[in-house]
Amino acid sequence: MSALFLVASPTALAAGTILVFGDSLSAGHGLADMRTGWVRLLEERIAAQGLSYQVANESVSGETTTGGRARFAMAFERHQPDILVLELGGNDALRGFPVDAMRENLLAMTRHAQDGGARVVIAGMKVPPNYGPRYARDFEQVFVDVAEVTASLRVPFLLEGIATDESLMQSDGIHPNEAAQPLIMELVWQVLAPVLRAQSQPR
Repeated sequence: MSALFLVASPTALAAGTILVFGDSLSAGHGLADMRTGWVRLLEERIAAQGLSYQVANESVSGETTTGGRARFAMAFERHQPDILVLELGGNDALRGFPVDAMRENLLAMTRHAQDGGARVVIAGMKVPPNYGPRYARDFEQVFVDVAEVTASLRVPFLLEGIATDESLMQSDGIHPNEAAQPLIMELVWQVLAPVLRAQSQPR
């Protein structure tokens, strides 16, 4: 199911919308309290900073880039975001999908968003070494390529410093636990904050 929420900053009428479009990492899979997920923490950070943005989360556990691409247009039209955080690809790797198909799907969604006037942030992912060095390299490079070709912003690795720390992962070894959520939010915030502040400046 989609972890959809949409709440305006209490400081002012929302000047814009951020759409998070991802998989279980952004949907809060396995968290006892959805309010502890990194997307909700991002929303709280935005409000605390006095930035008048609302956050919409259209992330679905188990989503692949193919599934995401199929429902992207409807989600984009519904929210008409100013900023898109695109967090998909991990499930493609888990299913052994070709990286070329993943690249095309991410490119299609990114270009759709840009054509609609949104700024895009690509959330990069990595796979464990047991996938083989070639697949791991090609998989990671997809996110770099998509960001470069479309001049998008990029979070190099959404689980940087988290994926290799058992204390920050759930028992399945795939999903980050509650303690990891603020760390994920900070990784995204480092990339997102300058954009939000620039777009919030009076014109």
